[in-house]
Amino acid sequence: MAPHERKTRLSDLALLGVVLALTALGGCRSQKQRTVNLVGSTSVQPFAELLAQEYQSRHPELNVEVQGGGSTAGIQALENGIAEIGMSSRSLTEAEKAKGLVPIAIARDGLAIVVHPSNGVTGLSRQQIQSIFSGLITNWRQVGGSDMPIRPITREEGSGTREEFIKRVMGKVRVSRGALVQESNGAVKELVRGDPGAIGYMSLGLVGGELKVLAVDGVEPSVEGIAQGKYPLAREFLFVRHGELSSDAQAFVDFVLSDDAQHLLESEGLVRTK
Repeated sequence: MAPHERKTRLSDLALLGVVLALTALGGCRSQKQRTVNLVGSTSVQPFAELLAQEYQSRHPELNVEVQGGGSTAGIQALENGIAEIGMSSRSLTEAEKAKGLVPIAIARDGLAIVVHPSNGVTGLSRQQIQSIFSGLITNWRQVGGSDMPIRPITREEGSGTREEFIKRVMGKVRVSRGALVQESNGAVKELVRGDPGAIGYMSLGLVGGELKVLAVDGVEPSVEGIAQGKYPLAREFLFVRHGELSSDAQAFVDFVLSDDAQHLLESEGLVRTK
């Protein structure tokens, strides 16, 4: 199967999973309760769930359903009318914008390069990271660490986190086929936490204190570094709309952009949108 066919196939499977999940949720909801559906990025998902929980505590008459599946699957769900709001951890392409998709920045995050806490390396350049994930650098001693094989962990096709990593680090250089592919930030986190030779990338807001986060090009990944524009792997978390939102969906978006919600996101390790 050609790479573009495989990518399309994976996106279709992710979208099918979203459709089945939303159908199941729909069957369980009260017919009297109004609903707004969000679908997409697994990086944005936990923060959207937190916001939905807070919003519903203030507005119990509205049900906000949040479903993952990946940024690309979320955008497809939006285009197909399955969801009213898509979630994306990558920028929209020009082709997507041409279709009338509109991004709404809800917060800023950083792509964190993570390793096992026992790893002696404290930082890497983007060139070194590229060489590791392309397979040119295969041992930690080549970048100042112990004599130990490097096991890179990457994300699946259709992941917004993967696409941002490729855009900001890999460029036109392909990720090695030897890299282990995982389908969520949580899966990357679990593998890196259990493997002293592993290296992965994930949302900075989801790292917690269990992994070691490396400096990139000499800049420590931090809320301050992202806010000041110094950290080179910063990105925006997006809600995406296609056409005008319903009054319920717009009210939820307005809440997400409010000071209360932005403070909540800041408390979870994200940077408020400008």
